[in-house]
Amino acid sequence: MSAAVSLARWQFAITTVYHFFFVPLTLGLSIFVALLESKYVSSGDETYKKMTKFWGTLFLINFAMGVVTGLVQEFQFGLNWSGYSRFMGDIFGAPLAIEALLAFYIESTFLGVWIFGWDKLPKKLHAAMIWLVAVGSNLSALWILIANSFMQEPVGYALRNGRAEMTNFIAVATNPNVRFQWPHVFFGAMTTAGFFVLGFTAYHLLKNPRSEVFRKSFKWGAVYGLIGVIMVILVGHFQGQHLVKHQPMKMAAAEAIWDTEEPASFSLFATIDQKNQRNPLNITIPGVLSFLSYNNFSSEVEGIKDLQAAAEQKYGPGNYIPTVALTYWAFRIMVGAGFLMLLLALWAVAKGAADDKLLLKILVWAIFLPYIANSTGWIMAEIGRQPWIVYGLQKVADAVSPNVPAWNVAFSLIVFTLLYGVLMVADVYLLLEYGKQEPSSEGSASAAMAY
Repeated sequence: MSAAVSLARWQFAITTVYHFFFVPLTLGLSIFVALLESKYVSSGDETYKKMTKFWGTLFLINFAMGVVTGLVQEFQFGLNWSGYSRFMGDIFGAPLAIEALLAFYIESTFLGVWIFGWDKLPKKLHAAMIWLVAVGSNLSALWILIANSFMQEPVGYALRNGRAEMTNFIAVATNPNVRFQWPHVFFGAMTTAGFFVLGFTAYHLLKNPRSEVFRKSFKWGAVYGLIGVIMVILVGHFQGQHLVKHQPMKMAAAEAIWDTEEPASFSLFATIDQKNQRNPLNITIPGVLSFLSYNNFSSEVEGIKDLQAAAEQKYGPGNYIPTVALTYWAFRIMVGAGFLMLLLALWAVAKGAADDKLLLKILVWAIFLPYIANSTGWIMAEIGRQPWIVYGLQKVADAVSPNVPAWNVAFSLIVFTLLYGVLMVADVYLLLEYGKQEPSSEGSASAAMAY
């Protein structure tokens, strides 16, 4: 059973990372393209039409891969996680059904109209189509995060016959956790799109610094990315304070703080010995963790040892400590990538004419930063919740399918990993091949279908 649990966790984790590689760009780029087309409609400037079609085609290529990777995740609930499905189906199924029947329907339907409606629909109506796509995409993310937020912070339920049953749909839909989680994902998507645009734009400007399409794209991408990264840092700060109260073990693990401290120091760098529950090397800044947690420099922050004792008293004997080193470093990589993007976005906005070759060369590679931040952020969010799959209600070990042999999970794990690896390579290849081309007057539908 332990082998089956580990393999099922690996399979879902790998599938999720593959899926979330594409989702933020879809969310952020849909709004970016909608803004560009709105500017074209209001100004009549044909440059913005070229920009809309160029970035719109890249959006379409990425969108297709996001749909493919997302479908398999839902099958895993029934195949590998039947215990979870039985326990959570009444609650988890509702937001997923709304996402599929409402948000995804809006998104996919109007995307088709937008693709094939160029020069057939009135300009304003055509622009409205891409705005509906953007709204549908982000509503889709909202409902999925509502489902995930219940796993992080269960509300609006009752336990009956060994199952969690929904008693208050409004409470589930307005979960306090989703008030922080969805804006964090939304602005993270803006950041991803902004740096995606800057990366491809920088490549073109290094070859042709006078390109009007990419000089304007640079300015738009820089401002868009800067707004996204500033907001994701601010929302992330408040989200961390929320988690200190509602998932204190996750935040204690993210800081590798073993003993309760008052005031609490912020760890800059630590080597972690989880077996002996200590940090042999720990470089800290006094009082900063208290400030980050409670907006003052003197508050107490509970340590892992005390939280483990409290969990045993509440839930019974067991190990309630997640993998501390992984949570700690995932958090730091996410935050480090975020602040590096902030500096680069500020630099890009300051150099709005895009004449700094050093900046352009850095931005070509900085396209990877939001993907690193997105992936490590989800790793921290999910690993830090262990051993719970539904916080405080169901453990991961109780959620796995009991009658699925480990070799079966291992086989599908290998197949999915290799298949998605091939698909990701194909997607990146298509994005690079089209992204390196000069913008054309052809519609996004023609270009996308050519690929």
